[in-house]
Amino acid sequence: MTATAGREDGPLVFLIAGEPSGDLLGGRLMAALREETGGAVRFAGIGGEEMTKQGLKSLYPIHEFAVMGFIEVLPHLLKIILRIRQTAAAVRSLRPDVLVTIDSPSFTLEVAQSLKGEGIPLVHYVAPQVWAWKAGRAKRMARYLDRILALLPFEPPLFEKHGLTTRFVGHPAVELARSEEERLADPLPEAGKGPLLAVLPGSRKGEVGKLMPIFRATVAVLAERHPGLRVVIPTVETVEAAVREQAASWTVPVEVVRGAAAKHAAFAEAQVALAASGTVALELAVAGVPTVIAYRLTGIGSLFSAKLLRVPFVSLVNLIAGRMIQPEFLQGECRVENLIEPVDSLLRDPAARRTQREAYLDVVHVLKPVDASPSRCAAREIIGLLAER
Repeated sequence: MTATAGREDGPLVFLIAGEPSGDLLGGRLMAALREETGGAVRFAGIGGEEMTKQGLKSLYPIHEFAVMGFIEVLPHLLKIILRIRQTAAAVRSLRPDVLVTIDSPSFTLEVAQSLKGEGIPLVHYVAPQVWAWKAGRAKRMARYLDRILALLPFEPPLFEKHGLTTRFVGHPAVELARSEEERLADPLPEAGKGPLLAVLPGSRKGEVGKLMPIFRATVAVLAERHPGLRVVIPTVETVEAAVREQAASWTVPVEVVRGAAAKHAAFAEAQVALAASGTVALELAVAGVPTVIAYRLTGIGSLFSAKLLRVPFVSLVNLIAGRMIQPEFLQGECRVENLIEPVDSLLRDPAARRTQREAYLDVVHVLKPVDASPSRCAAREIIGLLAER
């Protein structure tokens, strides 16, 4: 096993990211580790485009793990189990100085748990949302993990009460926060052009398949009300082909872009966003984009999610604020007739857009660590753990 990158004299960090949002975190973490160690660090593991840019040679393509929900996972279950075993075997073979699993707990934590007792420090980056559902996971994770790097300030006590060391490192989304003045500014369309709507249907195939038809129909009505309406759809490698295929039939001008830089450029120009629930809701708040959140599961997955959810909101922005800032339309409420009016209102009303932007400021402030950027804080925690060992 030789899939390592970096200098020969540094510790070997094995990272596992199971989806694009984790890949983005992993890429930033790798860059921060390199900066904190003066380049004396090596990497191995599984990641996508962003981690590849930092020199990782992924053991497997990350798109293999971009599935969601019980029904979507079933056809891939045997392959996922095989990959869990192969990944654990690769870690045992390489004997890294630390294993860092990033989000995607249904895959990454299975690998980590199988390595308990191997003498390899086990760190999980992005605490599972035990405050939302499956609270018992915190106690189980304490049996095998050495440390959790949490993105939200209220998460550490939920794990530390079970003896699991947990550090709040801040949410990496705030690393790209522009100045307060820029975030409050209302970008106007170029002369002769209609408003720009950012549409974000998710990073998993199941999400895209369920939300794109709803978003298409919503946009068609909005286009009648807003002449010249344009759409930009930031997407990721795992679902780009599916997004482009569906967007080709839309009746408004659509630009599909890929990559972090293109996404944030789109955020800077968009007047409003219509987005799937997830990390992107927070990214949009950091960028100052007034947003409406929509999400839908179907079948068994929808029944489980409705029964297990223990919080009043799904958008992290709303959850942190303790009130509805980004309108949410979930499950049966995620319908075209419900989405049209709130998006239309934001497109029409500068005051409504300003209200959302102002509400975002406090949320972003809460997510900033004191000492350094979130990625640097995470890197320092890993380096500190290595020093302890």
